[in-house]
Amino acid sequence: MDEKHIGDTLDDFLAEEGLLAEAEAVAIKRVIAFQISQLMEQQRLSKAEMARRMQTSRAAVDRLLDPSNESATLTTLEKAALALGKRLQVALV
Repeated sequence: MDEKHIGDTLDDFLAEEGLLAEAEAVAIKRVIAFQISQLMEQQRLSKAEMARRMQTSRAAVDRLLDPSNESATLTTLEKAALALGKRLQVALV
């Protein structure tokens, strides 16, 4: 069986289909939402308390924690990080 595969990796396939950037953005958002959720749980923070610390609404915290919601801004992520005693780092690689 000497058939050539379409793309060597999933990343290659997604790039060939023009979907890599979108897939990476969704994955990053899911990881960030998970990290924030885990930190809130470790610190025993309710969504209401998180919203108070971020000076925003609970609905905004719900959107931030929703892995499928891609509307989080850098400002919102920075507020969330600070509310959890962390810093947000963004890098181009």
